[in-house]
Amino acid sequence: MNETVNRSTHIRLTTHPGSGKKLRFPLTWGAPDPRTRGPVVGTVTEAGDRNAIGTHGGSYSLYRALAVTSGSLNPIRRPDLTNTSPTYDLGPFPSWSDPQRIVSIDPWGHVAAQAFADLIAEGVDIRPTIAITRAHLVLHELKDAVASGRLTPDGTIVQESGDVAVTKAAIEPVWYLPGMAERFGVEETRLRRVLFEQTGGMFPELVTRPDLAVFLPPIGSISVYMFGDPAAIADPARRLTCRVHDECNGSDVFGSDICTCRPYLVHGIEECIREAQAGGAGLVVYNRKEGRALGEVTKFLVYNARKRQEGGDTASEYFERTECVAGVQDARFQELMPDTLHWLGVSHIDRFVSMSNMKYDAIVKSGITIGERVSIPDELIPADAQVEMEAKKAAGYYSEAGAKDDLTAVKGRTLDD
Repeated sequence: MNETVNRSTHIRLTTHPGSGKKLRFPLTWGAPDPRTRGPVVGTVTEAGDRNAIGTHGGSYSLYRALAVTSGSLNPIRRPDLTNTSPTYDLGPFPSWSDPQRIVSIDPWGHVAAQAFADLIAEGVDIRPTIAITRAHLVLHELKDAVASGRLTPDGTIVQESGDVAVTKAAIEPVWYLPGMAERFGVEETRLRRVLFEQTGGMFPELVTRPDLAVFLPPIGSISVYMFGDPAAIADPARRLTCRVHDECNGSDVFGSDICTCRPYLVHGIEECIREAQAGGAGLVVYNRKEGRALGEVTKFLVYNARKRQEGGDTASEYFERTECVAGVQDARFQELMPDTLHWLGVSHIDRFVSMSNMKYDAIVKSGITIGERVSIPDELIPADAQVEMEAKKAAGYYSEAGAKDDLTAVKGRTLDD
């Protein structure tokens, strides 16, 4: 194949099926093996093999478009997937063959290059939507934990330096639209239409191509960090500690003190490490849902509104300020979150390091049992995050101590502080 030029200057519209022609690769979601299920093809190939709406890479596909426009990337180049196979052979698990259990990711996404090697060799552009590798976590809090004696080096999981060995996975979302509609209790046609309208008509195939059942949405991915033996995660005879964390760039990366996100994330990592050292496994699932899935711009606007309101920042007005700006208190809707746990084969979580009632309810409703719930220790809560914590407790978040009776007395700093 000539990779020095584009195929054609002709624009190919994909908004309507081609004269009744059947898809070359129809998808049978929930099939027991990848070949029966079929490959997810998110790019327009020479043979017109595309069977998914959207494209690989989520929001990064737009950067790829800029690279093509600037001439630095050939639009018909195929990725060389040599030596990219997972460092750990995960699954398959019974949940992979349940079309209702996993609807937002492709459970076979990490083995696409191996399962469809013959089709890739023929020129079909099939790409993995999941990658699994090994690495080390290097966090100053973990080094401090070793120095203070909270964590003990073992030479395998925790090094003398404080570095921590992990197996990690990156997951791109793959939405099976019929299953998504059933999960949310709506008709598929309504789901497709609302997705089409709320994305400004970016994906007309949502409403014109009912034969395309899979959507690759332009949203962030999911990161999974496994501590200890990955096989222990799916083994009900071995203990599992789990933290499901939703992105908070300001705290997770830059250490903002207005919320508990980074302290709670690090606390969860430490608990996962201890479980792994005791012979079980630890699991952190990190979802890109910045600002309760409303975005960082909305989050910062809400910060301003909270701190400038009459009476200053208070727990009693915490959620209302978000709703005033965004129209909804929380857009995360955790119904899809357990899919990652089912992909990992999780059936029981012994220690769930989260106070979120929405996360707990979604996991239990999906069929995974939870033993103990673990709150963030009081000493890890920043002073300016007391408002958030008390507001969440009052809203139903789990806490051994419960919420304070008088939430109006719980105030944070103003912008003038």
